[in-house]
Amino acid sequence: METLFRTTRRAVFRLAEVGAALSALYHRARLLDAEHLPTKGPVLLVGNHGVWGYETPVFFHLVHQATGRYPLGLAERGFFRIPLIRTVLPWLGGVEGTRDNALAALGEGNLVVCYPGGAWETFKRPQGRYTLRWERALGFVRLAARTGVPIVPFAGFGVDDTFVYPPGEERLCLRLSSEEKYRMPLVVGLGPLPLPVRITFAVGEPHEPPPADAPESRLSAFRDRVAASVRRLLLRACHA
Repeated sequence: METLFRTTRRAVFRLAEVGAALSALYHRARLLDAEHLPTKGPVLLVGNHGVWGYETPVFFHLVHQATGRYPLGLAERGFFRIPLIRTVLPWLGGVEGTRDNALAALGEGNLVVCYPGGAWETFKRPQGRYTLRWERALGFVRLAARTGVPIVPFAGFGVDDTFVYPPGEERLCLRLSSEEKYRMPLVVGLGPLPLPVRITFAVGEPHEPPPADAPESRLSAFRDRVAASVRRLLLRACHA
């Protein structure tokens, strides 16, 4: 049974790798300024999330190509309440976004990807395109401050244009739970496929975190600086 489990896990991972590579090709995806990505040691990548989180496998694929490292992603906790997803996500590099899991991943020297906007950005409304929803997010700053791990900002452009919202989608949302952020809008693409827009990711220079004992005001100011970097990188990716 254990052998079958490992074989299944490897097969799913390889299939996902092929899917990510094909998606990157379909979207003519590119990664700018990859020299800011370290090839070893712990690092926390922080950036914007696209509609439905569709762009994540493409980003992970490009990061692996650039660094030879498989990133780990801190995934929205709500997804781990769904039986199949909570089984498969860890196979693909997704870990439940808890403090303990994040500390463990960085402690093991991993390249960890965090989307502070979480489901608020994944299930955004049309008017929220490329808007960061980080006003409640301090967890990633506390994590960096506690571990002393640098934050590398990144931004993805095209990630909010892979799908469009049909008329009346407000009435057709799917609720994954009673929480408003899990209100999943209906989106459509090119038949069963997303629209073939180009996706461009840009990576910025590392930000050294504040000290572990920094007051909340300093943590908030640091979060805002990282967010400002992501917004600048969005412009870089947009005009590249």
